[in-house]
Amino acid sequence: MRRLWTPAWIARHVAMVVLVAGFLGLGWWQVSRAAAGNAISWGYAVEWPIFAGFVVFVWWREVRHTLRGRPEQAAPEQAAPEQAAPEQATAGTRPADAPARPVVRRPVRVARMVPAAVHGGEDADLAAYNHYLQWLNDNPGAKPGDYPG
Repeated sequence: MRRLWTPAWIARHVAMVVLVAGFLGLGWWQVSRAAAGNAISWGYAVEWPIFAGFVVFVWWREVRHTLRGRPEQAAPEQAAPEQAAPEQATAGTRPADAPARPVVRRPVRVARMVPAAVHGGEDADLAAYNHYLQWLNDNPGAKPGDYPG
């Protein structure tokens, strides 16, 4: 529970209370306006409490996420009994005090397509589009409809 009383969390708690109180106050204000004859205020009178409920939902979800997150103290791992001598250990085991080795995965091979320009040929549509882009770059105030090509 101490994780919920840091300065950042205190600011979140205060913001939640202020927003919920403000939204419910705005909802009550819209109810009074609707009772005075403003028909559109009925919709707003329903919206503001929904906004307040959403704030409470997000706040509660963040509280649960924080409480389920990393514990304040890591639980000690159950160490395997050291009955076997190091020379009797199998190839797949390691001593309890040895650091965990990082997992190394094999790289994924991806075939890459070679563009046509590398082979010496250039696509006519690509060349025309590049010419159009160069013209737009050379004429910054021009519209695309002004392109002469």
